[in-house]
Amino acid sequence: MNSFLPPLPADFKKLMTNRFLFYFAVEMQAVILGWHMWDLTQDPLHLGFIGLAEAVPALSLAMFAGVLVDRSRPLQVYKLVVYFSFLSAFIMFASNEGWFSLTHSGQVWALYASSLMTGTARAFSQPSIYALVPRLVPRSLVPKASAWMGSTMQVSRIAGPAVGGLLYGFAGGMGPTAGVVCALLLICIFIVHSIRSNPEPSPRVGEREHWWSELTSGARFVFTHGLLLPALTLDMVSVLFGGVTALLPIYASEILFVGPQGLGALRAAPAVGAALVSLWMTKGLVREKAGTWLFACVFAFGLCNLVFALSTHFWISFIALLASGGFDSVSAIVRSSAVQLVSPDHMRGRISSINAMFIGSSNELGEFESGVAAKLLGTVQSAVFGATVSLATVVAMFFIAPRLRRLNLRELEEATIS
Repeated sequence: MNSFLPPLPADFKKLMTNRFLFYFAVEMQAVILGWHMWDLTQDPLHLGFIGLAEAVPALSLAMFAGVLVDRSRPLQVYKLVVYFSFLSAFIMFASNEGWFSLTHSGQVWALYASSLMTGTARAFSQPSIYALVPRLVPRSLVPKASAWMGSTMQVSRIAGPAVGGLLYGFAGGMGPTAGVVCALLLICIFIVHSIRSNPEPSPRVGEREHWWSELTSGARFVFTHGLLLPALTLDMVSVLFGGVTALLPIYASEILFVGPQGLGALRAAPAVGAALVSLWMTKGLVREKAGTWLFACVFAFGLCNLVFALSTHFWISFIALLASGGFDSVSAIVRSSAVQLVSPDHMRGRISSINAMFIGSSNELGEFESGVAAKLLGTVQSAVFGATVSLATVVAMFFIAPRLRRLNLRELEEATIS
């Protein structure tokens, strides 16, 4: 194993292994939870409420999470993330095993409770990892560590949905598959407790702020920044309306007729595209014209989702999702680079939590929007409507945000250095 891994500290390798298994399990859980909810209800509105149940705690706790990470040991916070994620998976597993003699509606509410726990864990996940990695590796190895962490996450996001769908289809449904998710998260708990380093909180900068001022400082920085606010808004609205994740169980079941196995492939397709494009992006080819690339790729993301919405053939749908993941990866990397380059060091945790609120939770709120729209308009009409809104948003922001349109990452790098 050591011959394939970079010369990074053992504790970081443990954390990287933990994150791979963690995302693998969470992506498996998302697939089987969505499919099982559709099996129980046959109602797209319930699929939307899954996203809402996850988004509410992720949004409401995000700013608190950033402050907590800045004030405490990030490893301790990350341990709580793993505990809550295991509890979420266990609730899903137990709801199907008959231990509590749950009624049909009781099982539905248990799935909502599972999503609520997942959202709670997500609120603390990104800020804790964002603060922990630079303290486990030497500063000179931070870029290499970040690249490895990102690569393992993308691989797990590819494999997790595919394995989840296959296990659900061939291994007997919800119970055995949810049991595998619980087992993986138990291994994550064991690994995170084997990490010996437990970095101290970051040194405080200046005088101690009032708790409300500190809580909202990340939001104030983002909302008053002429570049970050339009960049995050563009991505958030595009994902909020353009995403089709919540509708995938319906497409797999009633439009493409590919079952849970096909659902796993559809869930994995965007991650495959994102992983391939991420490798190309390591060459740094979009730095000077980052704004142009950003708008072009977000527009292409909307077009891909429009193709998926209208497709009735599995492979066309798969390729559309594959391409959408690739285009979304470009916009995500450009946005993430801009956030990193303009963020003050002492506020990275809090700004990261605001970034997570805009981008991460927009996925779940987008699932809620998709479910509600599908209930009111129909599945295909809902997907077409979302893609159209996404495309219109890109056109509007192109004229509203000239500074974002002219974004040059190399100039930001030089400004930061100087």
